[in-house]
Amino acid sequence: MVSVRQFDVLVIGGGPAGLAAAVRAADRGARIGIVDDNVHLGGQIWRQSLQDGPVLDAAKWLERLQTARVEILAGTRIFDQLEAGVLLAESGDDLCQLRHDKLILATGARERFLPFPGWTLPNVMGAGGLQAMVKSGLPIAGNRVVVAGTGPLLLAVAAYLRKHGAQIPVLCEQASWSSLARFTWSLLGQPAKIHQGLQLKKELTGVPFATDSWPIAAEGKDVLESVTISRQGKLVTIPCDYLACGFHLVPNTELASLLGCQLRGGYVQVDDFQQTTVPRVLCAGEPTGIGGVELAIVEGQIAGLAAIGHNDSARELFAERKKLRKFAGALATTFQLRPELRQLPSPETIVCRCEDVPLSRLRTQPSWRASKLQTRCGMGPCQGRICGPATEFLFNWNPDSVRPPVFPARVESLATATASPEPQHVAPIGGQG
Repeated sequence: MVSVRQFDVLVIGGGPAGLAAAVRAADRGARIGIVDDNVHLGGQIWRQSLQDGPVLDAAKWLERLQTARVEILAGTRIFDQLEAGVLLAESGDDLCQLRHDKLILATGARERFLPFPGWTLPNVMGAGGLQAMVKSGLPIAGNRVVVAGTGPLLLAVAAYLRKHGAQIPVLCEQASWSSLARFTWSLLGQPAKIHQGLQLKKELTGVPFATDSWPIAAEGKDVLESVTISRQGKLVTIPCDYLACGFHLVPNTELASLLGCQLRGGYVQVDDFQQTTVPRVLCAGEPTGIGGVELAIVEGQIAGLAAIGHNDSARELFAERKKLRKFAGALATTFQLRPELRQLPSPETIVCRCEDVPLSRLRTQPSWRASKLQTRCGMGPCQGRICGPATEFLFNWNPDSVRPPVFPARVESLATATASPEPQHVAPIGGQG
């Protein structure tokens, strides 16, 4: 059975940008749908807040979503486009056709991982990934957690883990003190950001903060036992139970690429109204540039308003977006990966975890396409979402195509979508939420 839903505006992604887009579009009575592959809305940044009793901006946007005429399709994953204006998705055991007049992509971002010896050991995790597991019930109290990599996420994760009883022997940031000082100076016109920084500093009082530092190797027989870091040029080995490691964020642009949206510098190219190069497809939030929650909310609002033709209202938000984009620029400059990190993996280090492809095999390949053909790098379940950004940094490779399905899908869904393009059942539009 293929169920069909029809929308004036369909929003892909239930994080801050997606929620803001859906709410502002629904303000004017349009038929709005919002899709997220998780069973709870909120994205990586807000999801737990929305479950446990929302706070601050999460509460405001959730309340507005609940009173808006928005159909919520949670636990639904887009995997292909049947034709222009029709996306294919799986929801549980069902196949869905999502028909739309306008589409807003708010697909967010994910952590960037860089390979180094031992990074595949149990208990070596992404910083945000470990935080999510603790939110879901993983006991962390009393455990020693080294937090390392780059970007503001490290501070937030370290503060969260410490609040829940973890011991943080050191927080390693690959950026230099001078870069961080310039970044702090750039925040002088944004008091909310300064307040957030001061609050995190207070929560991390007593935790050693090491700049010009990064993990060299994770050690352990069957599970992580220690991590060796380069701390301002000196090697130090620290016993630990977990390594929470992440090298800033990577935009989720796979669906945008599949739809034909042009990318620039790794991000989806948009105009002043968040319109992509594909007609009737807009994009907001991290896929257009890593800029944080506040920028994502503003871009989401602009996209939602523009999608229903209220350009004058959208234009009123341009000045705020311009100010927040300065922060995005400062983020990109401050936490740019240093070239020394390209020397982290040894020839034996696994780069593609899905297909067990070591660095030595990839070094002989001239491109991302050749590596896929010769080694199967990027062809596993993650579809290159982990090894793709890593090889882009290590070898300056760029994925030259995105092919469906953008996420693993059941063979039955693929066969049904091909054999039965016409809807078998049209589901009514109803407000949920």
